[in-house]
Amino acid sequence: MKSASWLAVLTLAYQSLGVVYGDLSTSPLYVYKSTFMGKLCLHENDEEIYGVLSFIFWTFTLIPLFKYIFFVLTADDNGEGGTFALYSLLCRHARLCVLPNQQASDEKLSAYGTEGAVDTWQSSMMKVFFEKHPRFRNWLLIIVLLGTCMTISDGVLTPTISEYVVVISCVILVGLFSLQHHGTHRVAFLFAPIVTAWLLCISSIGVYNIFQWNPSIFRALSPFYMYRFLQSTRTEGWVSLGGVVLCITGVETMFADLGHFSPFSIKIAFTFLVYPCLMLAYIGEAAFLSKHHQDIQQSFYKAIPEPVFWPVFVVATLASIVGSQAVISATFSIVSQCCALSCFPRVKIVHTSSQIYGQIYIPEVNWILMCLCLAVTIGLRDTNMIGHAYGLAVTVVMFVTSCLMFLVIIIVWKQRIMVAVAFLVFFGSIELFYISASLTKVHEGGWIPLILSLIFMCIMYVWNYGTLKKHEFDMENRVSIYRIFNSGPSIGMVRVPGIGVIYTEIVTGVPAVFGHFVTNLPAFHQVLVFVCVKSIQVPYVCEQERFLIGRIGPKEYGMFRCIVRYGYKDLQQENYNFENRLVSRITEFVETEGAESTSGLNTRPSSGFLSSDGEENQRCLSAFKEVTADGLEIVENSILRDESLEIMRARESGVTYILGNSHAKAKKPASILKKLAINIVYDFLGKNCRGPDVVLNAPPTSLLEVERHQRLQSCSNGTTALGDDGLKLLLEPLHSTSNDL
Repeated sequence: MKSASWLAVLTLAYQSLGVVYGDLSTSPLYVYKSTFMGKLCLHENDEEIYGVLSFIFWTFTLIPLFKYIFFVLTADDNGEGGTFALYSLLCRHARLCVLPNQQASDEKLSAYGTEGAVDTWQSSMMKVFFEKHPRFRNWLLIIVLLGTCMTISDGVLTPTISEYVVVISCVILVGLFSLQHHGTHRVAFLFAPIVTAWLLCISSIGVYNIFQWNPSIFRALSPFYMYRFLQSTRTEGWVSLGGVVLCITGVETMFADLGHFSPFSIKIAFTFLVYPCLMLAYIGEAAFLSKHHQDIQQSFYKAIPEPVFWPVFVVATLASIVGSQAVISATFSIVSQCCALSCFPRVKIVHTSSQIYGQIYIPEVNWILMCLCLAVTIGLRDTNMIGHAYGLAVTVVMFVTSCLMFLVIIIVWKQRIMVAVAFLVFFGSIELFYISASLTKVHEGGWIPLILSLIFMCIMYVWNYGTLKKHEFDMENRVSIYRIFNSGPSIGMVRVPGIGVIYTEIVTGVPAVFGHFVTNLPAFHQVLVFVCVKSIQVPYVCEQERFLIGRIGPKEYGMFRCIVRYGYKDLQQENYNFENRLVSRITEFVETEGAESTSGLNTRPSSGFLSSDGEENQRCLSAFKEVTADGLEIVENSILRDESLEIMRARESGVTYILGNSHAKAKKPASILKKLAINIVYDFLGKNCRGPDVVLNAPPTSLLEVERHQRLQSCSNGTTALGDDGLKLLLEPLHSTSNDL
């Protein structure tokens, strides 16, 4: 068992070379060139070369090795990494969640994992602070979105930085993105040999250059040379550090791609292969430069011994292509998490591996990234400018991670606040130092990640804001099921055979669209199920815990509520047999409810009503029974048999899916900016994202979509206000795509 486990870890470590470390491993191609491209010049005493090498060594040692390998990778969220994984940990432990529909029962999930050390006074103080100041929770979300969007900007810039000929670069980019649908595991096995060969090549060349040109180069590893470098070069040296920071590009992908592999496999690959090979490469190139000052702009290729130049050149070209895979895979993971946490419109997410849960592919994001990469490559045609942009994006992401880790150390790990302060001051000061150097390059290409991140942030924030306001409206406009049933005789309400599955965005109460539907068409199905699909701040929810079932009203109403819970890494599959599972879980709920009642174990109210908070009478069923057309296993109880058979007969009559869509519109007094965000951006995203019928796997012939023409009015002036946020909501009609009731 142990040998098999080690084999699996080593296999993942090998695969990670082709996905996680492709970007980091190709940084020697452009670090020295980017550092010495400005006014910084070389002198005969080699102080500049020694100083730059010292900066590279200590930066590469402190940030990737100490910060990420020893600290950040241990802050995984059930095996998932990235900015949103840290945010998810904080949301669960400090109740910072901005997601709607959160319930106390969610905390009982096996993946929730808030048990552990008792709160310290520091962690309690931090939790109270966020509870008393909701505005800081919003600012925390903005910081998280900033780091997320900068990582996506990396995904645009990385594929463009290592190529020189525009036409060749464009062909390579199209080919690279065309491979993504095959999945990370296939791409990894294709790319891992290339990265392995590349690392062995550059480390061997580094050793050769050290002994050939300057065996005493190792003295440059002393931190003293960093001080001498800044003392002698002053402003020019400080500005040039924007090139040094490129040596750690791709470090954040170690954490972001954690779900594709495992923390241990990533640590093994970095510690025993990537780190020593890259350090030998940097030291060897510095040794070569100390004797060849004139070759500074082509130092990497000039340092390759002539007999092996062309083989290494071919491997370098292939490695440049592979370097893009890390951030592409990370971008897929990030967008998937954003969708689940209501920060990005719903898109198609495909799992490409049956063994590694986090390996996914998003077609829309893949092709958008490709178009942006081509635009940057063709528009700039200068890898130096792209390098400036890349350096700023990388440093901002790392600093955001440090800020989130500061909170994780206090709130999640329950450590003393001085430990968190020491972590933030030590690593944050290094990152701020490099950010300040990169900001001087904004006019030379650094504006690219800023603009891209601003666009992505606007999309994410507008989508999150609009989604929350729609949920507030739905909660404020719930209808009373008793009022509907009491008015039934006056409007001629009848029940028809079949099961009606009504999709709703709320976990308590009856949505307004159902009241409108019944008022205009006073007939609904014999069995009604209100289904809410929601996301939880955990990576995944196991199948046994996914469904939460409860009754609405007395038993004779035949109305149920089903809450379907997903983690932010769960795949809401299109081929998921939702109908079978739904009927099975409702039947199991009915049987279990009746069994408890007859055995005297039922301590709940006999009416079976849902309480106002939606928790009472709901349960997570641990057993799962697949329902087929042949029927299902019924316990020997006449009452249970009758209700179970009624549900089965209703299913045989047909299942109709009823969807209600609401659209947000800014009020007339709202600002132009809010009208632009809600009426144009949010409305466009809402109309073009994937609908809930995909999650429910609803067949088109059984789908009934309902909306309203009229505006909902809660004020005499005809507007529906949502607090002071300047929004109102309309329910506008959709046409039916199925046979009517």
